[in-house]
Amino acid sequence: MRIIRGLGDIPADWPASAVSIGKFDGVHAGHRAVIAELKSIADAEGLVSVVATFDRHPLALLAPDDCPESLISAEQKLNLLGETGVGAALVLEFNPALAALAPEEFIESVLVNGLHAKHVLVGRDFRFGARAAGDVHLLQRLGAAKGFDVRLIDDVKPDLARRVSSTWIRELLSRGDVLAATGLLGHVPTVRGEVVHGAARGRELGFPTANLSPDSEGLIPADGVYAGWLTDAGVRYPAAISVGNNPTFDGVAQKQVEAYVLDREIDLYDHVVEVSFVDRIRGMVAFTGIEPLIVQMRDDVERVRHLLS
Repeated sequence: MRIIRGLGDIPADWPASAVSIGKFDGVHAGHRAVIAELKSIADAEGLVSVVATFDRHPLALLAPDDCPESLISAEQKLNLLGETGVGAALVLEFNPALAALAPEEFIESVLVNGLHAKHVLVGRDFRFGARAAGDVHLLQRLGAAKGFDVRLIDDVKPDLARRVSSTWIRELLSRGDVLAATGLLGHVPTVRGEVVHGAARGRELGFPTANLSPDSEGLIPADGVYAGWLTDAGVRYPAAISVGNNPTFDGVAQKQVEAYVLDREIDLYDHVVEVSFVDRIRGMVAFTGIEPLIVQMRDDVERVRHLLS
């Protein structure tokens, strides 16, 4: 997948394309259905398939207090988009200048002059331009005048009632239901970050953990213990993962992610790793002492081993 960072990065000889525009937060099953249709149209007509997206959620600029937490970082999004096989991703910096573009100006600069769009695929609730003044009806009228057609993509509704959305996935992760979130995402929820030094309590208890930096990328699920994977330099290891502040001990920061790699000890300090959450084992519990905690941790590891085998 070719990554184009801004309109100025589009080559002057960019070929005709089929384009979909959106936030693509999570690159979930709904997004993947759009991209599959996009690729099918592009392949049939010899066009380049392009996803146009933003470097941040528009509300991060327009209404920060109302901006939801992103499911994935901008770089994680590009990695996931690359896995879909789409031809190119245009990443637009959502800055005041872009936010101020009238709908007609947005279409002219991005779709017509920039990407030479012949087909544009969007959802029925697509909005664009300053103050979100543009809707699909305006997009269709502009397309008829500018030489591209607009196709509306039906929502993906796994339960025949509610459409797959980033909001729904955030709700599931806030409850720790990573299994259901995986079904909607089409991939396992994953955070990415640097392994940093912690309090070494896990090592003292016989379960040395890789502690992720607090500024890790990706939405961390609810507090609890999870079965999952730790991936370092392309190598994946089964892991028991703890999320939370470890209420048995005082003074532990909130939302700490610690991964215990099963059956081997690896020096991961300063490595950037991915921690993926397959299923939740239990919620976070405050134990009365060290011994009950160790007994529970042993049981957690065996349950993780069974789930991942």
